Amino acid sequence: MGDQGCGISRRELLCMGAALATGAAARAAQPEAKARSVIQIWLWGGPAHLDTFDPKPEAGNDYCGPFTNPISTKVDGLRLCELLPLLAQQAHRYSVIRSMTHGINAHETASYVVQTGRMPGGRDVFPCVGAVVSYFKGYNAGYRGLLPPYIVLTEPQGRFSEAGFLGSRYKPFATGGNPAAPRFAVEGIVAPGISDGQQKARREYLKRLDVLSQAMSQDPQLSGFREAGEQAYDLILGDAGKVFDLSQEKEQVREAYGRNVFGQSCLVARRLVERGVPYVTINYRGWDTHKQHFQAMRRLLPELDRGLATLLEDLDQRGLLKTTIVWCGGEFGRTPRVLWEPPWNGGRGHWGNVFSVLVAGGGFRGGCVVGSSDAKGEEVKDRPVYPVDLIASIYTLLGIDPQARLPHPLGQDVKVLPAPGEVPSGGILREIM
Repeated sequence: MGDQGCGISRRELLCMGAALATGAAARAAQPEAKARSVIQIWLWGGPAHLDTFDPKPEAGNDYCGPFTNPISTKVDGLRLCELLPLLAQQAHRYSVIRSMTHGINAHETASYVVQTGRMPGGRDVFPCVGAVVSYFKGYNAGYRGLLPPYIVLTEPQGRFSEAGFLGSRYKPFATGGNPAAPRFAVEGIVAPGISDGQQKARREYLKRLDVLSQAMSQDPQLSGFREAGEQAYDLILGDAGKVFDLSQEKEQVREAYGRNVFGQSCLVARRLVERGVPYVTINYRGWDTHKQHFQAMRRLLPELDRGLATLLEDLDQRGLLKTTIVWCGGEFGRTPRVLWEPPWNGGRGHWGNVFSVLVAGGGFRGGCVVGSSDAKGEEVKDRPVYPVDLIASIYTLLGIDPQARLPHPLGQDVKVLPAPGEVPSGGILREIM
């Protein structure tokens, strides 16, 4: 066979083998972990920092709009929007970073930077945090169980390939469906309109028809196929798939989270990390509020408040918050000055100069504020925090060395995150770790 046989050169094959071997060695040398799982709440579209975690009523109506009465918390210097009263009561359980920045105002590139820590451009698409965690904490690291190690509730963003050059094995499993529906129809696991009894009957009928497998039951070449089939049905009909069955939860628990897609997604996320899933993302739509922003906030903020506050309390009461990182934010903030003029009619645009993120659990201290924005929320005032700083902090708490090597398909020397000096950085978040 020549150097170009089977569509890949011998040199490329050797490079791939070397990369995989290096990756295995890097995983073996990881630092001690404080966290086991991450729940990432992605406020899809970019939440307004002034109307969530960094209110500025003193800046006047053109900046705060109708939200003039922020709620004080027991944390010194931390006020929240008046529509977040439950989160205000939970301030001891989380910290707010008010000085996130990257200066990018486009959804795709900002999402890429915040999810990977890398600047856009170049020939490679780098994997997002969930894919990297799946690589280091998933099947390659001895993760066992039928549930995928990286799960998205309920649909992927589609802004970029989450797995990047790591490949399809590290893509998230997107559930689809609606967890607030009477039956959560999870893609490939729960078929709409078909009961478990019907699924079992279909399985038995298929077994009776599959005479070839019966005749070749001892054939080792079919053993992998049979094993995969058994695992699939175990996920559909066994205990693993029941993690998505919210009817197993008490009604008062479901009510506490909120009977909406976001609230019930938070409840599913808690159940998933309880089962040991390393990374869960909740993609929460609706935050791209160019028009009629405040009307949207009156709907979204109470949902966020109820779902997130209940999640933090529930995790803590179950002893899971110590080992579960909760990361809540979006790709950027929104323009501090309200766009009152037509066609926006009280909207806010994209704003990457400064924005806020909430972090909790897994080794992050609660009851702290990191950094600050200026008087109108337009620029970072002190302690800039870049996406690479936040991601490096999360990796460190998970026991993943930010300078460990990733397996590149062409054997290139690629680290988990850029080396110091390669991208803007304010440093790891030691003050809350």
